[in-house]
Amino acid sequence: MTRLFFASLILILSALNLQAKEGMWIPMLLEQKNLPEMQSMGLKLTAADLYSVNQSSLKDAIVLFGGGCTGEVVSDQGLILTNHHCGFGQIQARSTIEHDYLKDGFWAMSQKEELPNPGLTVSFLISMSDVTNEILKGVTPSMSMKERNDIIRSNASEIRKMATEGNHYEAQVRPFYYGNEYYLMIYEVFTDIRLVGTPPSNIGKFGGDTDNWIWPRHTGDFSIFRIYAGKDNKPAPYSKDNVPFKPRRHLSISLKGVQAGDFTFVYGFPGRTEEYLPFQGVDLAVNIVNPIRIALREIRLSIISSYSEKNDTMRLKYAAKHAGIANGWKKWIGESRGIKRMKGVEIKKEFENKFAQWAGVDEVAQSPFQGLPAAFEEAYTPYKKWKATETWLNESVLSVEAIRLARSFTPLVSLCSAKDSTDLSIKTLTQKYARSIDGFFKNYEMRIDRDILAAMLEMYIIKANGNAEQPTELSELYRTYKGNFKNAAEDLFEKSVFTSKKEISALLENFRRKDIKRIKNDPLYKLAIQLTEYNKRIVYPHIIAFDRKFDSLMPIYMKAQMEMQPDKKFFPDANSTLRISYGKIDGYSPEDGVTCNYYTTLKGIMEKENPEVYDYVVEPKLKSLFFSKDYGRYADASGEMRTCFIATNHTTGGNSGSPVMNGEGQLLGLNFDRCWEGTMSDLMYDPDRCRNISLDIRYCLFIIDKFAGAGHLVDEMTIIE
Repeated sequence: MTRLFFASLILILSALNLQAKEGMWIPMLLEQKNLPEMQSMGLKLTAADLYSVNQSSLKDAIVLFGGGCTGEVVSDQGLILTNHHCGFGQIQARSTIEHDYLKDGFWAMSQKEELPNPGLTVSFLISMSDVTNEILKGVTPSMSMKERNDIIRSNASEIRKMATEGNHYEAQVRPFYYGNEYYLMIYEVFTDIRLVGTPPSNIGKFGGDTDNWIWPRHTGDFSIFRIYAGKDNKPAPYSKDNVPFKPRRHLSISLKGVQAGDFTFVYGFPGRTEEYLPFQGVDLAVNIVNPIRIALREIRLSIISSYSEKNDTMRLKYAAKHAGIANGWKKWIGESRGIKRMKGVEIKKEFENKFAQWAGVDEVAQSPFQGLPAAFEEAYTPYKKWKATETWLNESVLSVEAIRLARSFTPLVSLCSAKDSTDLSIKTLTQKYARSIDGFFKNYEMRIDRDILAAMLEMYIIKANGNAEQPTELSELYRTYKGNFKNAAEDLFEKSVFTSKKEISALLENFRRKDIKRIKNDPLYKLAIQLTEYNKRIVYPHIIAFDRKFDSLMPIYMKAQMEMQPDKKFFPDANSTLRISYGKIDGYSPEDGVTCNYYTTLKGIMEKENPEVYDYVVEPKLKSLFFSKDYGRYADASGEMRTCFIATNHTTGGNSGSPVMNGEGQLLGLNFDRCWEGTMSDLMYDPDRCRNISLDIRYCLFIIDKFAGAGHLVDEMTIIE
């Protein structure tokens, strides 16, 4: 391979990168990597405006909401916006049949009415710093992976300890570029977070699972919370004496809206991407793992829907569960279709053929990267079958709620079996289980779970045969019940204490050490442990062996890709740390003959209205506002009420609730989804079809103010007309 070829390849890849605007970039490194490009596209801010440790910056208004979403502070009284689906669990937990906040919405008309949410946290990034040298201190090339990882863990522990000594902060050390770099993140974590407002689900979740991952979209996907702190403005446990948090920075909100070609950027906590996998990794996801997940989740969803569509109590119980299952199901369908459409596996193979030629060119000595393609092939070939087996087990029988509940009792079984355990320790643990039972059965329906078990047994034993390893326990179950999976599920559920709140509560109330026999002999517990042990003894050793091999190869492969393309700007894969992505407002063409506009309006909600389908029910007051055109100051220049818009910002899970901002750092909208044709962006980015979907902030404010009559919340905010 000639040097001229390498130069041409680099120019082509660089041109593609400039066109795509892909990437989720580390805020502290923007000045050296991205700022000139961002400013040429329309950014009016400096690097210090975006991220600074020494002065207030936009990062101080961004929060990690819960464990997997983003939120933004929009007032000097700790008011935060995030997505409706991010607050869904809290909204559901506060809901009852009498006060159904999912169905009817909720609006606190004073701070006294705001509702606490035990267990919910928001976290501010205080600072991040490169600690690569400190983490790798003592690591040598001759070490085994275990020795290397032991030193890294020890160094990371010491760094975290030093970072949090004498303060109230929390610290994390995260690898970037597959361990070629490491960064220390310091967080301030607040635990008193109260629900302030949420629209009814037929606004906040308008379109439901049907419209999920789809453009055009008309979903008012937002909810409002408030951060409370102690009198010293520091994190404090929930107390009536706590006061609204005074943030270092809050976002101003623009009512100017967006036009095609406008620069935008997203600031948030993207969860996970795998952009640099070898072709075998992409092939495994698209052609093996995703089809299993899709098929099994589709069955679970259909069973849940068959009950919840006929009964409001069932709907309320299973709303969050259904949404969680459906989210992944639909995303994986789009991801697989997208990769296949763009011939992603073939593109990866072509790149790796060029990589193999490059790795073999070394005028002095053999390249250390030369054997990587063959090493990946050797690792992935046996792994595919075991990954399929793990996916079948976890997505089928081990997904059954009662089986998961039964499996959670393993620590109690171990404690009762230990000779040195005390009666007091056993009592303490059983009391902990007893407290959790109410929460489990509040949102549980035995009939749904039983039907799911029957279906999952049939799928694994019959459909997975030949495509995954078959545990002997399942084969024996098939023979015992002569292939009648419905009878098997009914019998197992009838004989188990884990399907009855009354029975499990009675067992725990006066629990004695000898009572552990009832749990150990429980049919669902036995099945749970048998399959868990099968995973542990038979499947996981192969998974772990692959992971070790993969973890040893990917840092080298990542380094090699960066050396091969020295002029390319490489962003680190998402890992739930604070990032910025940027792009422009732009429509797209999902298929031949179809062109999508970059925004939607309230008119589209009226066009989708279907009183027979809950996902498309339109609130009477919203219809009244539409017909009277009573949009207040939130209409666009033509008098329309815009609802959502799309742009080319590279996002993923975790970016839900992230602020979408203009070049001046003003809030334009809330990111809440991606278009279906672009969901493969976790693996490969397609500039023609990858679009992030955002709620127009004007529709959000319109719902708060004109629909809900909660204009006092808008009054808290800084509005730019």
